[in-house]
Amino acid sequence: MRKVIGIGETILDIIFRDDQPSAAVPGGSVFNGIVSLARMGVDVCFISETGNDHVGDIILQFMRDNNIPTEHVNVFPDGKSPVSLAFLNEQSDAEYIFYRDYPKQRLDVLFPKINEDDIVVIGSYYALNPVLREKILELLEQAREKKAIVYYDPNFRSSHKGEAMKLAPTIIENLEYADIVRGSIEDFFYMYNIEDVDKIYKDKIRFYCPNFLCTAGSKSISLRTAQCTKEYPIAPLEAVSTIGAGDNFNAGLIYGMLKQDVRYRDLANLSEETWDKIIRCGQDFAAEVCKSFSNSISAEFANSY
Repeated sequence: MRKVIGIGETILDIIFRDDQPSAAVPGGSVFNGIVSLARMGVDVCFISETGNDHVGDIILQFMRDNNIPTEHVNVFPDGKSPVSLAFLNEQSDAEYIFYRDYPKQRLDVLFPKINEDDIVVIGSYYALNPVLREKILELLEQAREKKAIVYYDPNFRSSHKGEAMKLAPTIIENLEYADIVRGSIEDFFYMYNIEDVDKIYKDKIRFYCPNFLCTAGSKSISLRTAQCTKEYPIAPLEAVSTIGAGDNFNAGLIYGMLKQDVRYRDLANLSEETWDKIIRCGQDFAAEVCKSFSNSISAEFANSY
């Protein structure tokens, strides 16, 4: 059975609407997608870290409740589990404040075994952080060696805009390992100060990774590959919260790839029809997650899908 292996942070998101806390949900950009895939019955592994505290206990219990093994999570004895405050505006988009207190020694954990055609998901600052770089590279090397599919979502926040130049070599290294890159138009604006999809693809992505998807919030999805250039419209919807929309678009795409039995060797020449089916899944997952405060698709949606 093929499995999906994610690496990233777990964090407790406390969500505010009108300056009042409305919900507290375990989150983390790669993690949100892994939870959705687990609810769809996909075999998943998640590599992460958390503190030996109440917040850490909530996160580990949440993982167990969602059939995500916890043996690849490093529970560190000193330091605290990270927490984020997410303030929703009128459009249900969030502005974040992060609270982190990590120990010196990080990700002291055994990696799961990677097989051919497994899917390895990396993203966010976690995949760029110099402190964690050695571990990330170790995972990417194993993925390349075994011919696993590497899926990269840069998820580059405005708070790191000032470091874009310094992080550029690491971003390029991630792009070189990646088989599919999916980012939002904001990510590339903060990284490269470019907002034109074709220019982003031609100048920054294509040379390293030919398969590229760019999302632009509620506007459209752009697909660029060696064979396809296509735009997909997005159906309008009333969002409760857009937190996790991109993460679940990723999860839907990955689910679509598994469902269409897309293997590592198939990636170079996927037909437009296959991409249509994969992207459909991504849209369905993303739309579902906007309907609630949850960071992942609901069990009901998973059962009926």
